[in-house]
Amino acid sequence: MSDLIAKTSLDQRLAAIVGPVIAGLGFELVRLRLMAGKTRTLQIMADRPEGGIEVDDCAAISTAVSAALDVEDPLEDAYTLEVSSPGIDRPLTRLKDFAAWEGYEARLETTELIDGRRRFKGVLMGVEGEEILIEIEDQGAPVTIGLQFDWLSDAKLVLTDDLIAEMLRARKASGEIDESQFDEIETEAAASDAPHSEE
Repeated sequence: MSDLIAKTSLDQRLAAIVGPVIAGLGFELVRLRLMAGKTRTLQIMADRPEGGIEVDDCAAISTAVSAALDVEDPLEDAYTLEVSSPGIDRPLTRLKDFAAWEGYEARLETTELIDGRRRFKGVLMGVEGEEILIEIEDQGAPVTIGLQFDWLSDAKLVLTDDLIAEMLRARKASGEIDESQFDEIETEAAASDAPHSEE
């Protein structure tokens, strides 16, 4: 399992337990993190293979994951379980994510310095083998570079107008957004407002 889905060895152990449960419900595990705190929080992000997850889906995943964790009992201390969608500026944790979101802006971080830097921001240009292509600015000019998937420590989409527009379009196409639920906005130019010229 990719380190971007589950980073620590405990996260990876938990992902090995909950991943198949989530897959059995028809969803995919996008990211899992066990967060420290007074009461630890187990954060799970899941999505449909084709994208789009509802609140009811998150509740179903939460119920199934809780049951699996009760049986396996990998966590000794009390914890809170949070199941959510990846959100619009979603983390990119699988190689296929970088291909799916080609053309959109992303922020990538690498574990080691590459040409003196660890952070890269630019437009995703697809995938070649195990390499992620990203177009970045280099001395004022756009240049496409390749980063090995294994080099990444973190990656996520950047919230842009294009990304928001695409998410709204996808939700509308899937029927998630029912336009009949919204009031129609009428715009009429009043005759008195119309510019007129005097001869």
